[in-house]
Amino acid sequence: MTDTHSIANLLLVLAAILASGKLLAALAQRIGQPAVLGELLAGVLLGPSAFGLLQPTDAVIHALSELGVIILLFEIGLHTDFKSIAKVFGAATAVAVVGVVLPFVLGYAAVVGALGLDKVPALVCAAALTATSIGISARVLSDLGLLKSPEGQVVLGAAVLDDIIGLIVLSVTVGIVTEGSWSVRGVVITSAISIGFVVVALTAGRLLARHVFRSVEAIKAPGTLAALALAFALVLSSIAASSGSAMILGAFAAGMILNTTDARGEIERAVTSIGYFLVPVFFASVGAAVELSTFGEWGTLAVATVLIVAGVAGKYLAAYAPWWFRGNKKLIGVAMIPRGEVGLIFAQMGLSTMAITPSLFSAITLMVLVTTFLAPPLLSRVSRGQRMAERESEDMGIDDLVVGEWKHRSRQSVPDSSRAE
Repeated sequence: MTDTHSIANLLLVLAAILASGKLLAALAQRIGQPAVLGELLAGVLLGPSAFGLLQPTDAVIHALSELGVIILLFEIGLHTDFKSIAKVFGAATAVAVVGVVLPFVLGYAAVVGALGLDKVPALVCAAALTATSIGISARVLSDLGLLKSPEGQVVLGAAVLDDIIGLIVLSVTVGIVTEGSWSVRGVVITSAISIGFVVVALTAGRLLARHVFRSVEAIKAPGTLAALALAFALVLSSIAASSGSAMILGAFAAGMILNTTDARGEIERAVTSIGYFLVPVFFASVGAAVELSTFGEWGTLAVATVLIVAGVAGKYLAAYAPWWFRGNKKLIGVAMIPRGEVGLIFAQMGLSTMAITPSLFSAITLMVLVTTFLAPPLLSRVSRGQRMAERESEDMGIDDLVVGEWKHRSRQSVPDSSRAE
């Protein structure tokens, strides 16, 4: 009886997450914002701070949320075309490295020096500033017809690289938080493991995947490719976690490996369909962990303000690091601002390990929300006068999971004019 009652309650919670998340996501899109913001708001409303229906600490919800993160990072990897990024590798690397170091240093110095936070909580806050949301930036640039432009490729390459660096920062941060201390040797070992995992996965994995997926394609059984692809992502995620790296790094690597296969489109459509269920659970559970009462505390607002300023300034200024690149650096700088799902992963890690308080978690979440809100309108403004191209594919993907469908409205609002230098 208890099990039946628990399952019945779980079904009601999931129904509430999906229904409210989708409705609020549609409302967010109506006002020109990414769908993810609506799903976060749905979590806040369903969580302990409001209606109390969704408990983010529930074991089943937590497990579904973790699967949602895996699907999300797998989709991001599927959207990562390494060959295109290689053409602007130098500029993208400069933007990525400076875009990680500068916000981290600014954020850490500010919360320690000005606000007096202890070192470990300050480390988590600063680490949350490092990674850019590929999904949100790519989607908005795609809507503006600029994803295939030199600026768009620099942004995409930099976002991919700083996500990899960010995941390494995450692994190091987790090690420091759990062990209570850090050493240069420990940081080097963790970084080497994470980088080594990506390199080995991309080289060996691509050779293996190409042969395996060609053989499976010949079977012509509906759904087989998608199931095998998802199994591949889960296996790599498990290997990454077992090797001492971040679990989501494995999912990201799996997506990058399968990006080169002929079946990518079919895999992406199938996995996105699963993501429509699991990804909103992740965002809703993050929103549910926010304690609304903390937003009335001066400390929360002070930390959030400092993080927002450091986060925006650090990413925007990083666009000017590749001095040799002749393009719209304002566009690159603005496109690197949103933290989106990656910043939330950092915040969730800090809260689950008790490295940060609920107040600091709310401050980081507020920073993520504000930086994500800023990007779409600012990108539309700084990209005026640049030529708009047609969206390359109508396939579902990371765009649909994180941002939603804006294409038609964007085409109406952005003029088709000649490309500015």
